[in-house]
Amino acid sequence: MTWSTRQLAELAGTSVRAVRHYHDIGLLAEPERASNGYKRYGVAHLLRVLRIKRLADLGIPLSQIAEMGDGDDFPRDALQTLDAELATTIERLQRIRVELALILRQGTSTDLPPDIGPAASVLTDADRAFTLILTRVLGPSGLGALRELLNDQRDIPATTDFDNLPRDADEPTRAELAERLAPYVDEVTSEYPEISAPPNDSPVGAKRATEAVGKALRDLYNPAQLDVLVKVNRLLYGPDGQRPAADRPRRSDSA
Repeated sequence: MTWSTRQLAELAGTSVRAVRHYHDIGLLAEPERASNGYKRYGVAHLLRVLRIKRLADLGIPLSQIAEMGDGDDFPRDALQTLDAELATTIERLQRIRVELALILRQGTSTDLPPDIGPAASVLTDADRAFTLILTRVLGPSGLGALRELLNDQRDIPATTDFDNLPRDADEPTRAELAERLAPYVDEVTSEYPEISAPPNDSPVGAKRATEAVGKALRDLYNPAQLDVLVKVNRLLYGPDGQRPAADRPRRSDSA
């Protein structure tokens, strides 16, 4: 007794298209044809299709099944490789589920890491975007400092004025704001130097991290805000951009 392509597909629990695909990629030998030209499949073909479908359902790629040949030997190596890949996938999915649970519980945005998201909920759109870029260029020490800074919520009127500074703010307004903002910036950069000067543990390297931070500042903040930052830098470091190390206490010195 023989079967047509459709009958074979039904018996194997697959589709005619799948059977034809198995032929196209060399997984299934072409059967004999009847006098009317129709294919005639036998038990051997059905067993082969069942084996192909079983291995494919387990997750083994068709290309790898083809490499096994027509034999029915136990595919230990392929199954062990698949098991290792699944273990990695399961670990990744479990980690994602933990993050999703934390995001859902906290009701925070998905763009920032869960341990940073809650603290960043009060940030402006520009500050949030800048923080997101920092999370991509800072290394472990920088991310730790960033996390501490975001959780260190201080009531600094100058920072609010900076956030609300219009792009057409006049020179006296910008100069006055820079004077008020400089002490806070000095304090923050002294306590969290890993943020202001990305260290060598940056995943993209210190040079590229610095370039990315600079470009982010130019693109995310308006001209008046950028001018204030320039003025603050000059107030703290002078026109040559240098400042004696003794004038910049690190976090351990101020603790």
